[in-house]
Amino acid sequence: MIVLVINCGSSSIKYQLFRMPANEVMASGILECIGTEESALTHKTLGNKHLIEQKISGHSEGMALILDTLVDEKVGVISEISEIGAVGHRVVHGGEAYSGSVILDDNVIATIRDFSDLAPLHNPPNLIGIEAASKVLPEVIQVAVFDTAFHQSIPEKAYMYALPYEYYEKYQVRRYGFHGTSHHYVTKRAASMLEKSLDKTNVITCHLGNGCSITAVKGGKSIDTSMGLTPLEGVAMGTRSGDIDPAIVFYLMSKDENLTIEEVNNILNKKSGLLGISGISNDMRKLVAEAEKGSARAQLALDVYAYKIRKYVGSYMAVLGRVDAIVFTGGIGENNPFIRTEILSGLGALGIQINEEANNAPSSDERDIATEESRSHIFVIPTNEEGYIAEETFILADKKDG
Repeated sequence: MIVLVINCGSSSIKYQLFRMPANEVMASGILECIGTEESALTHKTLGNKHLIEQKISGHSEGMALILDTLVDEKVGVISEISEIGAVGHRVVHGGEAYSGSVILDDNVIATIRDFSDLAPLHNPPNLIGIEAASKVLPEVIQVAVFDTAFHQSIPEKAYMYALPYEYYEKYQVRRYGFHGTSHHYVTKRAASMLEKSLDKTNVITCHLGNGCSITAVKGGKSIDTSMGLTPLEGVAMGTRSGDIDPAIVFYLMSKDENLTIEEVNNILNKKSGLLGISGISNDMRKLVAEAEKGSARAQLALDVYAYKIRKYVGSYMAVLGRVDAIVFTGGIGENNPFIRTEILSGLGALGIQINEEANNAPSSDERDIATEESRSHIFVIPTNEEGYIAEETFILADKKDG
């Protein structure tokens, strides 16, 4: 079966085409900067890379370009779109409705739409990907794989906010957590590296990209995570504030009568975090370079970022008791040794010791960067959310066909 995996972000679409169950990647790519003049599609097949630069105004137009590229006579890998047997979609928010992946139907789509208020940067683009793929491939099974599903094992004491209980009953206000596909995937890989069964594996997984989340995993199950009702809570991120005193919102609105709810929401989600503190960029590579040149605000942004992640890691060590490994994944977690060192540097008193030679060695492989004396392993594990989604999609599609 050929499975197409679609991962629609707020301004990008990542995709991979798999031949299952061999988990063979036939093609992959990313369409970036949707809605700008810099829109570009990078399409990869068997070591070859093809770049298409053209303005893409929206996700629907982007999906059409991707499907056209997959069947292109020169760079495509299939003859007809009808060769695709199933489509797996990354969906950020499924609320309490789903603790696993599901085949899409009208009810599931309606639920995803209902939770768009809680993931405004992601659920709407996810829906666009679903609608575009369903329109082009109306007879093909479409599967939703939810970021929130892995975190449905979090106990009540960890997911409940100290608000009047009626808001949970009426509006389902609680911690949900995100990046579940990534956290689940690297947890399974960590168990394999540890040569332990999943149900005996305790790890802290750090998914660090433009969005960041930290998860405590006990016995292979998520028991706490840094993101909450929405992806805004938790550590400081690329453009998101992470944890703040909620009274700041009221204070700012009382000081500036022109601030609306929508504008404050935009500030917290798109103008804060690394970008907000530095005033330069949300790109970690650029901030590290500017800090090395002497930019005090770039350095401050890096300090805040590492400090807040370190606090979460330390608190989850207390929650778990025994930590077999601390896992770094995501674009920053996998590729930035400086940030890994900054995060772990204050955890020596807890027995965490990083091997700087192993940490700084250039590699894209799974590896352990802890010293032999370290209390816990420190793993760098490249995430594979698309591969995880392909497996989930194939299992459900194959079961339905069978």
